[in-house]
Amino acid sequence: MKLAEALILRSDIQKRIEQLRHRLTNNAKVQEGDAPAEKPDALLKELEGSAVELEKLIKRINKTNSKTEFAKGRTLTDALAERDVLLLRKGVYSGLVNAATVTQQLYSRSEIKFVATVNVGRTQKQADALAKQYRELDAKIQEFNWKTDLAG
Repeated sequence: MKLAEALILRSDIQKRIEQLRHRLTNNAKVQEGDAPAEKPDALLKELEGSAVELEKLIKRINKTNSKTEFAKGRTLTDALAERDVLLLRKGVYSGLVNAATVTQQLYSRSEIKFVATVNVGRTQKQADALAKQYRELDAKIQEFNWKTDLAG
């Protein structure tokens, strides 16, 4: 199995667990004298099986990521950390641009006028540069995911 396939499977298992959570919540109580639409014990058994499967898969994915050389001196785990931080930084810069963009309609001279405290253009360029770095790194990671075999 390729790493990319394992990541898709992980996502599917996580969705299934979330669906089980929802189904369990919906069947946690019923009106006295009624029966639940689904048996909570059966749902819990399915949940536990899915949780065990997910844990095993995550361990294999993490093992693969930590052993796969992404670039000289960098593992796939390193690249994932860099990608996560790029996304975080891009989000902060984009949020700053949104917060600093002044749009106001003054109706009288007594209204308060706001001004930006940061250079919006320069900040937007930084956000765009971070977004580009993120996209490029993410594309390389996706390529590695489809070329890399999942560790045992």
